[in-house]
Amino acid sequence: MNSSRTEAGPAAHEPAYAGLRPRLLAFALDYLPIAAYLVGLTLVSIRLSRLFPAAAGRLFAGPLAGQTAGFLTVTLPVSLYFALGESSPARATWGKRRLGLIVVSAGGERLSRPRSLARTSLKFAPWELAHACIWQLQFRPEAASPLITAGLALVWLLVGANAAALLLSETRQTLYDRLAGTSVISIKRLEV
Repeated sequence: MNSSRTEAGPAAHEPAYAGLRPRLLAFALDYLPIAAYLVGLTLVSIRLSRLFPAAAGRLFAGPLAGQTAGFLTVTLPVSLYFALGESSPARATWGKRRLGLIVVSAGGERLSRPRSLARTSLKFAPWELAHACIWQLQFRPEAASPLITAGLALVWLLVGANAAALLLSETRQTLYDRLAGTSVISIKRLEV
């Protein structure tokens, strides 16, 4: 009889899929360097806006300009932090490494850069959609259109669907993991 399980338990080759709690803790740890970056960015922005007030006004003159500036200064660097970390030889961001988690392809291999970028883009799509809706509300609060309301509802729907997929899946995959063909697994922690 050829079975992947023995009476003693799961086969040695079965990965230990990371659940919601360790993934949230890793994400929280990852926000420490991101928060430091955001504090630095804010301080530089304050200084530059005092030195060049006209340029700062143009940079955030409307929803499209604000969204573009926000994407280039916040979303893109944060996305690159995750995508490059998870496609690195460590297969993890700083927070995931602290908790002994790695991101792997369906075959258990290290992610290619394109796959990691795709996974990260899917992961942060709700975040970026929320930003786009908020920029619209910032510049036109009186015109809170049904489209903006639908966009914000879609954000919460996607966040909820990702959490439900992770909690209900045997492999603990979110929707973006499934679409990207990836998994987050727990490994023995080698560093303290």
